Amino acid sequence: MSKVLARYDALVAAGELRADAEQAAAAARLDRLAEELEAVPKKGSILWRALGRAPEPPRGVYLWGGVGRGKSMLMDLLFDCVDIRRKRRVHFHEFMLEVHQRLNLERQKNTADPVVAVAEAMAEDIRLLAFDEMVVNNPADAMILSRLFIEMMGHGLTVVATSNRAPGDLYKDGLNRQLFLPFIALIEARMDVLTLNGPVDYRLDRLGSMKTWLVPNGPEATATLSAAFFRLTDYPVEDAARVPACDLPVPGGRTIHVPRCVKGVAVFSFKKLCGEARGAPDYLAIAHRFHTVILVGIPRLGPENRNEAARFVTLVDALYENRVKLLAAADALPDDLYIAGDGAFEFERTASRLHEMASDEYLAEGHGEH
Repeated sequence: MSKVLARYDALVAAGELRADAEQAAAAARLDRLAEELEAVPKKGSILWRALGRAPEPPRGVYLWGGVGRGKSMLMDLLFDCVDIRRKRRVHFHEFMLEVHQRLNLERQKNTADPVVAVAEAMAEDIRLLAFDEMVVNNPADAMILSRLFIEMMGHGLTVVATSNRAPGDLYKDGLNRQLFLPFIALIEARMDVLTLNGPVDYRLDRLGSMKTWLVPNGPEATATLSAAFFRLTDYPVEDAARVPACDLPVPGGRTIHVPRCVKGVAVFSFKKLCGEARGAPDYLAIAHRFHTVILVGIPRLGPENRNEAARFVTLVDALYENRVKLLAAADALPDDLYIAGDGAFEFERTASRLHEMASDEYLAEGHGEH
């Protein structure tokens, strides 16, 4: 038995995971992929040179299904277990941000075909590219993905990806979607598509009976939310000082700095998210990217911080419409957050949404489901 499947079976035996036929099948397929990748001769070796060309890359894997079904966990098992040097794991949004930055540089240099140049540069030292949370929601990405990946796969690249959507539903109803269809065809031709829609939402399971709205702000609430973050992400607590941050692209060329950003979970302070000049595009970018947002330091609201309150309302609307889970620490319960002065009446709708977002029914819904 090889490493990926052995690690998966060990997690089931330890009670960390529940037996799931779809997960087990995916683990077996990823186990086989690890063996195939490790069997390819090393670049520059005698066996490599004897072929007279680059070896044919193994078929990739596309894992799709609802939130919390173990897609990222399985991909991480592969990435950790496969014994090859040239591999990269990256969130899809971060990868595309890098692609657009590189394309802009090539255009400034008047490169004849910027997409080809970027593809060659990015595939130069990668055999396995592991994408987390592939989602395509803007025309700029849709326009270049087919050409970019045809070129990259031509350089011996194997891709493993996770997504909440089946390949045929990517960029559904998007502008000029016909230009994106070759990318869907490429996925289906070069990758095995596996569905993970088992009965257990592990993220919801790990929240247990925890309250999602904690009062008041302070060390106790912060400690509770921190523990929830590590449960939801499987990030090792002993490495707390090294939790990665990320920069989230926003339409218009701006970015939002996310101080903690792991496996679809983001941590923000109210001051940074609602105390600075932001609008609906910022909050929609967050809602599209993350399945869970942890927000700390929410103060009482009123006419004296009306701008911050208005931004908070817009944030809650974006999270609610996209079924993003919200874990928060605040100075008051939702009904008591904005109780007097201009704007208090309008805030009642937001308080109602916050109550619904704490309900079992809302928490059981997947990201983006209605």
